Amino acid sequence: MKFYKTWLRAASIRAIRTMAQAAIAVIGSKTIFMDEINWTVVVSAVLASGILSILTSLAGLPECQGESCDKEIK
Repeated sequence: MKFYKTWLRAASIRAIRTMAQAAIAVIGSKTIFMDEINWTVVVSAVLASGILSILTSLAGLPECQGESCDKEIK
């Protein structure tokens, strides 16, 4: 059970970081002014990147290789 909690925590951290990077990329590449941002595009890109990050994490996380997944991730 500890493996799943550790994996979920590591995958969540990666997904949140990926989502933040996607938001920064979409906002930064589309506009100079905040009123020109298409928030629908930003939200859809952020959600898609989060889903893709979780799916990629299913293939394996470096943080959770072998016995290291039994240790707490810092």
